[in-house]
Amino acid sequence: MKDLEGAKLLQVGIKDCSFGEGCTIVEPVNLYGATFGANTFVGPFVEVQKNVTIGSRCKVQSHSFICEFVTVGDDCFIGHGAMFINDLFQEGGPANGDKSKWKSTKIGHHVSIGSNVTMLPVIVCDHVVIGAGAVVTKDITKKGIYAGNPAKLIREL
Repeated sequence: MKDLEGAKLLQVGIKDCSFGEGCTIVEPVNLYGATFGANTFVGPFVEVQKNVTIGSRCKVQSHSFICEFVTVGDDCFIGHGAMFINDLFQEGGPANGDKSKWKSTKIGHHVSIGSNVTMLPVIVCDHVVIGAGAVVTKDITKKGIYAGNPAKLIREL
């Protein structure tokens, strides 16, 4: 194992978060600067960054990543390994910390996001199911079941 001398070691864990009554958090996690509604569950190996709000009675499964500027409504499910993205690499590469280039994501109420879904900065209306492995590249404005890459409506609810 290499010596850490000269390296910068950052440890987060849980820092500067707000939790509603009855939340369950399974460590290890990296949660910082986020807000969680009542009775929300967060599984292990999850990272939720600052400026994120997750509603009440939600479930975030293991190995998910929720970046800055994401809002999740109430009664939502986020499957294992879901990835949220706020940087669209509009200039051919990462924004390198220039948050003015980052975009936000808004997830409505009663939304289920399957395992290994990739969510670009979009708006998703209430009562939507997104199938496992889907890549959501555009706003979802009609309740239904969506799947594929890019995600498309496969059945109305």
